[in-house]
Amino acid sequence: MSASSTARRFAATVLAAGAVVSAVALPASAHDGDRHRQHPRVEISRVQADSPGRDNGSNHSLNAEWVEITNKSRRPVDLDGWTLRNRDGNRYRFDDYRLAGRATVRIHTGFGRDTRTDRYQDLRHYVWDNRSDKATLRDDHRRTVDTEAWGRQYHRR
Repeated sequence: MSASSTARRFAATVLAAGAVVSAVALPASAHDGDRHRQHPRVEISRVQADSPGRDNGSNHSLNAEWVEITNKSRRPVDLDGWTLRNRDGNRYRFDDYRLAGRATVRIHTGFGRDTRTDRYQDLRHYVWDNRSDKATLRDDHRRTVDTEAWGRQYHRR
């Protein structure tokens, strides 16, 4: 075998190996990029729009109106900059808050001391319409992550 034919075979082997490595690496890197763009499994899990008892405007009554947000994944999710809105545009913004994996946080309407499991909007008026409303959770890029609607207006066919 001549040196030139050996060199050609070697070059062909190196090129073929490079093509195989590229073919395997490209889908893996594309997949990794997609994983970071997908929303974590964060959802509106429950809504208590109608405060039990009379709506008398007391802080106790306001705090009995709430929305729960649950992180279904194992990893914590940074909710800094995320928003929770109602149909009329009332908005609660998460500031410097991280929701642990497989955890739930309850967003109350009234005043209170924020904890890991309870956040307060510090409002003196009700936010959620008892009969018909829509809660929308958006991430820090204003993309809708989840919605929860109730009432006759949202159950039309």
